[in-house]
Amino acid sequence: MTTPRPWGTLDPFLERGDMLGRMEANAGFLTALLDADPFDAYHFYLASPHDRDALAKTLGTLRPDLRDTGRLKFLTRLDLLDGLRRHEYAAFHLSDCITFPAHLARLRNLLARDIFPITSVTHSLSYSRFSQGFLMHLWSGTTPRDAVVATSTAAVAAVREFYAYLAEGYLPPGSPLWPPPGCPRVERVPLGIDVSTFAPASEPQRREARAGLGIPLDATVFLIFGRISHSSKLDPLPVLRAFQRLAAERDRPAASPPCLVMAGWTEEGSKGLIRALSDLASGIGLEFRCFLRPDEAEKRRIFMAGDVFVSPVDNLQETFGLSILEAMACGLPVVASDFDGYRDLVVHGETGYLVPTTGPGATPVLDALAPLCFDNHSHLARAQQCVVDVPDLARFLGELARDPGLRGEMGRAGRRRVERRFSWAGVIGRYVALWERLRSEPVPDREGLRSVAHPLHIPYGRVFGGHPSGVVDLDLMVTASRAGQAVYRGLDAFVSYEGLGPLLDLETAKRLLFLARSPLSVGELARGLLRLEPALDWEGAVFRILWALKQDYLERVVEKSGPEPDDR
Repeated sequence: MTTPRPWGTLDPFLERGDMLGRMEANAGFLTALLDADPFDAYHFYLASPHDRDALAKTLGTLRPDLRDTGRLKFLTRLDLLDGLRRHEYAAFHLSDCITFPAHLARLRNLLARDIFPITSVTHSLSYSRFSQGFLMHLWSGTTPRDAVVATSTAAVAAVREFYAYLAEGYLPPGSPLWPPPGCPRVERVPLGIDVSTFAPASEPQRREARAGLGIPLDATVFLIFGRISHSSKLDPLPVLRAFQRLAAERDRPAASPPCLVMAGWTEEGSKGLIRALSDLASGIGLEFRCFLRPDEAEKRRIFMAGDVFVSPVDNLQETFGLSILEAMACGLPVVASDFDGYRDLVVHGETGYLVPTTGPGATPVLDALAPLCFDNHSHLARAQQCVVDVPDLARFLGELARDPGLRGEMGRAGRRRVERRFSWAGVIGRYVALWERLRSEPVPDREGLRSVAHPLHIPYGRVFGGHPSGVVDLDLMVTASRAGQAVYRGLDAFVSYEGLGPLLDLETAKRLLFLARSPLSVGELARGLLRLEPALDWEGAVFRILWALKQDYLERVVEKSGPEPDDR
């Protein structure tokens, strides 16, 4: 960035649990960003003190250089009230595009020193509830500096279609359908991988890996790596059917016997599927191995043991295809479905093959049913209508089974493609360029932006105005109570709740008691507090006054009346 500024986020990016594609992508992004280190500092505003402290411990261990120089800041979301006023951010980037971009944009428009870019990245897009999240993006507080980062060409198209059909349903007739008013930009930046971590195996490494995994040394190993789930990743049965076709081609034998290896994260109840696949493989004479929930070291060995990577994904939940990049970096040719982000990664006939797919088109009944069902049920119903062409799949598998030279040529081409286009270092460079470009975009009048409330933000004072007896009267006269005077003189201390955090600075509360030594109206007291605390706003000043009244540090001034006249 031309002007040194901090970078901010609401997310940890590093998450605990089974390493799914989203988690792996987020962790890779943050690691690469901190390695490139293009910003003055990195501010993490997290959901809770527990999340804040956990990330501080993890990142402090991983990057003591940034921790020890004070360039990593770990805060909670309540700290945004001060942080947005205090710092000029280069950008905020969120690890998911669904939940928080519009909320953050509204708070930025209200409080921030300048209108910094807000970007957020796509992962899975097919959950039925996500239309509500995208609807929140369409409001007049969105600026030209706000963007959804789609990781693939297919994701770009999907996000734009979300906005288009939501505009058709919710905007006034005659509104432009593309781009809809208040629509964020949609920019494409792919995911990346660490090309030094994934590398082609030498022949000794390949043989050692196979021996350790119990895979035949002379086999041509076809590897499926990813979630082992027919409802959320891919249906493996067409792969078995393709091998069944190959087994019937007696006149075109493979150079060595094929072996199908499946590995990856599994869901509860997947053992039945694995048994069925094993039985089917046995019935057609196909060697079959399955490795459940491998750790990172075992994952490396599995990739070293492979000859061909196979991923006939059919599920709308898939958006990019990180495992394909890992396979290409390992020098494996790829046979993948011509589906979603896969076609951005595999060059047909050069780094592998893309198998044609056929989808159902319009599905109004399933569309209406989806919000009433579990997402995996909806995904399964749609995936079972996505046809991955088995004859073509068999043909491509057969060509690679019979031709070791072709496998090597395609594998080397894939490795070169990953190095050129999909290293994390290159991806981070594209993000930095995007943030710079967004920051250069003109923005609407600042006061106009500040006045635009988000239509899906509850105006609590309006909606729940009937709950209390009344609302605060700015002419109400108040003064420090006996308890407040004791605190001001140092004879007692404030008592407050931890969860209030930055909403209630106790030093500011002491200044409030100083001002209230003599009776003042609530309005006069708020204005006096703002003079002493220029960073405070009117809402914050009134908050502190009402809190002090609630806790009996301030009290109402009751006018004393004289004795009743004697009418006798």
